[in-house]
Amino acid sequence: MEENSQFIADLLYLLSVTGLEDLPKILIYLIPIVISWLVFKKIKAKREHISQETLKAATSAGFFEPTSLHPVIDPNICLGCATCVDACPEGNVLGIVQEKARLVNPGHCIGHGACKNACPTEAITLVLGKETRGIDIPNVQPNFETNVPGIFIAGELGGMGLIRNAIEQGRQAMESITKSVGTSDSKAPLDVVIIGAGPAGFSASLYAQEHKINYITVEQETLGGTVAHYPRDKIVMTAPVKLPIIGQVRFDETSKDVLVNFWRDSEQKSGIHINVKERMEKIDKIADGYLVKTDKNHYHTKTVLLAIGRRGTPRKLGVPGEELSKVVYRLDNPAQYSHRNVLVVGGGNSALESAMAISNQVGAKVTLSYHGNTFQKANPKNITVIDEAAKAGELQILMQSTVKRIGLKDITLLYQGRELDFGNDSVIICSGGILATTILRNLGIDIETKYDAAYNPNASAERS
Repeated sequence: MEENSQFIADLLYLLSVTGLEDLPKILIYLIPIVISWLVFKKIKAKREHISQETLKAATSAGFFEPTSLHPVIDPNICLGCATCVDACPEGNVLGIVQEKARLVNPGHCIGHGACKNACPTEAITLVLGKETRGIDIPNVQPNFETNVPGIFIAGELGGMGLIRNAIEQGRQAMESITKSVGTSDSKAPLDVVIIGAGPAGFSASLYAQEHKINYITVEQETLGGTVAHYPRDKIVMTAPVKLPIIGQVRFDETSKDVLVNFWRDSEQKSGIHINVKERMEKIDKIADGYLVKTDKNHYHTKTVLLAIGRRGTPRKLGVPGEELSKVVYRLDNPAQYSHRNVLVVGGGNSALESAMAISNQVGAKVTLSYHGNTFQKANPKNITVIDEAAKAGELQILMQSTVKRIGLKDITLLYQGRELDFGNDSVIICSGGILATTILRNLGIDIETKYDAAYNPNASAERS
């Protein structure tokens, strides 16, 4: 408002001191300026409206808490130029509100850091956690080793939200592990067990292969870890990165699909081997190193590199048949469930959103099972949508129900005190998970809760 008043005042003053004979000449230059100013103000007002609506929608939907690394904008320095808004690959995370940059959709931020690099006044700081809600981060030394000798951490678990930097950490952690193994007296057959095949674990595996380090890599889901389960076409990487064996790779706003396909090609070309669908269950300290136990094997190793995501291990139901291949713990591609009878278990946002996504597939028949009376853990928008879909007959909701047995082609639920059997092709269990911090504490690793803690995106580079 003040800016508008000043512009109009300057314009009126210019006209007042202009002689009549000079007025036509002045107008020739002045009219385009006024038109440009009016167009700029209209575009700016429209952008402000969109930002306000996005902020309102995110707040009402319960998506106002950033899940990882995110920007904090200093309003005293911010120019409101929207450079950071334009730089964000997600496109709807930042906006201009009252002429200042602001997080308008924090739940969609995955910590690219492009906004910080684009800001001309350095008004943006990347932080972990918030003032009201902290984030648990394990304490690691500059060489990525924890307070427990022989156990190293790299990537998302250590607070590294950027994929490019997580890749770099995986390489640097392996350099430290190589030095540690070189001075170790352990006779363990493996030098390192790498747990997780996301960005950090994948990079670490490439390094181990290149330097002939005796290693095993296990991944509880698929190559790519958490990244592999981002929405299709989600922008996940915006800068070049150097990978062991592969070399310098240039990415320009790379989507999840492109990046995961690149990893798969690199896995084949490099000769590395990753044991997918193998879940780490326990790590025991023994006299001569560590014994890593998985759901398929156990490994005697000198060191362990934890390159797992922060969400940890999916929580199981513990019912007969849960080991069948038709049971998964996360929705990846809804299209694969067309013309199938699907049971979704859970009452949180992931369960409701999964049920809705599958119900939109051709010929899919969806049942949502939840043990509670109400969806207390879901946001109001998802509850409204799922209730409307159930009323329209697009899916079935069974409250106060639990899974008793999972069969090859059928399933048994306990529904309001009685057994209910029906045909079933697939089961998706969205019952939360065992947080990675629980695993760390069981190992004796020190953890610190960070509140609005500033983060340096170049920290990994400075360690080398």
